[in-house]
Formats: sequence, C-alpha cells, structure tokens
Amino acid sequence: MLSIKTCPLPDHALLNTYKQNGAYTDCYTTEISGAVTHSQYVQAFYSTAIFRLERLILKWAVSKPSSDAQVALLADGETNIFAAWSVEGRSENQLLMCDFKNRTRSWLMIEPIESENGSKTRLYFGSAVVPMKKSKTGKPSLGLIFDALHGFHLLYSVALLFSAKSRLKKLN
Repeated sequence: MLSIKTCPLPDHALLNTYKQNGAYTDCYTTEISGAVTHSQYVQAFYSTAIFRLERLILKWAVSKPSSDAQVALLADGETNIFAAWSVEGRSENQLLMCDFKNRTRSWLMIEPIESENGSKTRLYFGSAVVPMKKSKTGKPSLGLIFDALHGFHLLYSVALLFSAKSRLKKLN
C-alpha cells in the first residue's frame, strides 16, 4: 500500500467544487503500468472484495442493494444510480458520485502518462464530506461521526485504491 500517496486535488477535478465551498476533501493517487480506461477503473474500483463488503453492508443497513451488473452499467455510463449513490458529475476521465443523504461525495479520475518506459495511468480517488449546520449555533460542522471515523476513513481510502490497482493489474 506504499504506492498510494496523498496529493492535492488537480485543478480540473470535479471534486474541487466542494473544497472551494468549505467541505472536507481528500485525494489519493497511484500509478499503474499500461493504459487503463476510465470504465475499467470504475468497474475495478466498485467490484473489489473490499468494496463488495461495503455494498453488502449498504444492502442490509439502508436497503440499497447493488450488483456487478450495475457496476458495469455505471462504468459504461449507462446508469446514474448505483447502490447508495447517484452520479453528480461525469466526464471522459472522471466520475463524481453523491450519496443518498447528500452528505458525502466519492470521486474517481484517471490520467494517462507517457514516459520513456512506456505508457502508465495515474489513478485518483478522493472524497468530500459536506458540513451540515448545527441547530443551536448555526455554524457548519462535519459532525461527531465524521470526527470519530476520520482515521478509519483515511485507511479505508488507501485500501480501496490499493485494491482497485491490484484488480487492474490482474486484468492487464
């Protein structure tokens, strides 16, 4: 997992809207040898063993089931709904998802890289947590649950990107 690094959001990232609006944002990146399409990355990301576990939890906890067939439709741009998320933004190399409570965002992006050693693909994964207003003070807050789970979120983000990279390596 040492190949996963934190980095600033690229200027053209769809997730930048949230950084500029005061939400918590993060960004992780890694590189993989060879050319990877955005569709391949999305499909690999949402069908790793670790993400399948999250999908199972969402099925039972909030009645938001999903299947690998739905992952394929999402990856190919044929659906805008997947489990607990809906597509908020999409471009040729990016996907921005919003959860059903409108509090979190999940973002995937690829960037082709040409080097002396051949082609590579840079994979990005980021998320945003939108602050909510506290009823008594009116000041925005990310909430106690975010504060309590922030460390887990950071580790989980690295594990998700590492798992997607590993899955893509097996496919190439």
